[in-house]
Amino acid sequence: MNNSTHKVIPIAVLDSKIQHQNRARRTTMIKWLRKLHGWIGLWGATLGLLFGTSGILLNHRAVMKIPAAQIQESLLQIPLPNPTPANADAMATWLQHKLNFDRPAARVRSEPEKDVAWGDKTMRQPAHWSVAFNSPRSNFQAEYWQGNSFVSVRRSENNVFAILNNLHKGTGAGVGWVLLVDTLAGSIIFLSLSGVLLWSLQNRRRLVGAAIGITAIVIVIALTAQTM
Repeated sequence: MNNSTHKVIPIAVLDSKIQHQNRARRTTMIKWLRKLHGWIGLWGATLGLLFGTSGILLNHRAVMKIPAAQIQESLLQIPLPNPTPANADAMATWLQHKLNFDRPAARVRSEPEKDVAWGDKTMRQPAHWSVAFNSPRSNFQAEYWQGNSFVSVRRSENNVFAILNNLHKGTGAGVGWVLLVDTLAGSIIFLSLSGVLLWSLQNRRRLVGAAIGITAIVIVIALTAQTM
């Protein structure tokens, strides 16, 4: 005869234990999500301040202008070496050393000699080479018409706010900066998603939150459609 006894646990106690375990898991999830939200937010804070400032300046570059970004321009005529560079790429390499620029040309173009209309006449236009060097701080636009003994160079020097705008747009930025900005973009995406998740886990008014989110999306779509 089997004298073993089985302990019967009431259903109410089982439900209580399950609810307690669910609350414990939820509390742990919220705790770690808050930590990640905070640390990633701290990582993006500095770049966020930079991009926020330059974003305001760029947003007001055409409407309600904020004249903070200033560019100083100057024109140079640089005599060609002897022998003259054989092609546009060779001229770009020579100009990079001549201008003491720390990176290769961003753009090199070569237009062959061709006939162009000038009033009621047709004239022979010489070959034209153009080279551009870009960095957040300064830009060089060089032009050479075959037959000249010099290269015309337009130099642009940016102030601090113009540099911030160029960094915002990635103008003249290297691979390192591009990857760093990618981390900021990823941080913003994570903060947005984790913020919504934290709100939904800690707030029972999910319908109100959904209404706010949908309203924001509709406003953005409407304003975007209006500006197109």
